[in-house]
Amino acid sequence: MSTPSRKRLMRDFKRLQQDPPAGISGAPYDNNIMLWNAVIFGPDDTPWDGGE
Repeated sequence: MSTPSRKRLMRDFKRLQQDPPAGISGAPYDNNIMLWNAVIFGPDDTPWDGGE
């Protein structure tokens, strides 16, 4: 079943693969488009430096 939210996430994932923004990576977890594993790297000298 394809819902609007699934279609949107598939479109966003395709864009993320084709043109990834700097400092961001992500992909669906275990082939479930509704569950994602992502890392967003923060600015230097902040608690999020290095993607933590």
